[in-house]
Parts: sequence; C-alpha cells; structure tokens
Amino acid sequence: MTYLYLVAAIVFEVIGTAALQASEQFTRPKPLVLTAFGYIASFYFLSLVLRAMPVGIAYAIWSGLGVVLITLVGFVWFGQRLDMAAVIGLSLIIAGVAIINLFSRTVAH
Repeated sequence: MTYLYLVAAIVFEVIGTAALQASEQFTRPKPLVLTAFGYIASFYFLSLVLRAMPVGIAYAIWSGLGVVLITLVGFVWFGQRLDMAAVIGLSLIIAGVAIINLFSRTVAH
C-alpha cells in the first residue's frame, strides 16, 4: 500500500501544481480550489507513506517524479518547451529515483 499512497501523493501534487499554473496567479477561482485540494490530498497521502518509508527517501521520490510529471504536463497542456540541459537534468532525476527504488535497502520492496 505504501507505493500506492506514494503514487496518489505524486498525482495529486501534479494536479495541484498544474491547477496553480491554470489559476493565472490566483485570479481564477476554480483552478485555485483545485490547487488547494490537490496539495491537501497530496500531503495527506505523503503522510501515509511516511509510516513505512523514511522521510528523505519518500520526499526524494515524491518530489523527483513530481518534477518530471509536471514538466510533461507543462509540455502537453501549456506548450512549455525544454532545452537539452533541462532534458538531461530530468533524465538524471529519473535515474536517481530508479537507483533508490532498485538498489537502496532503505526502501521497503
């Protein structure tokens, strides 16, 4: 269940961040409400993850995958483009999360 909660935390964080962009600096109320809901739900699920996973590992996975996913959302929905340095950096984040999950004894498998 820990990884299911972690996925939920990441998805809600991405929803909240995408809605934050759509709120146009807090000028649109519906996306603003979705932002608040997304972040509250994300932190709730992240708190459940912390029952079984160390905070540093959970946060690394949550924030790393959140950054990658929100970048994809920015590309698809908001037309935001990346240069090669950004693509390489995001690839390194993905590699770091994979290394943690595949090889760390700190993470419960």
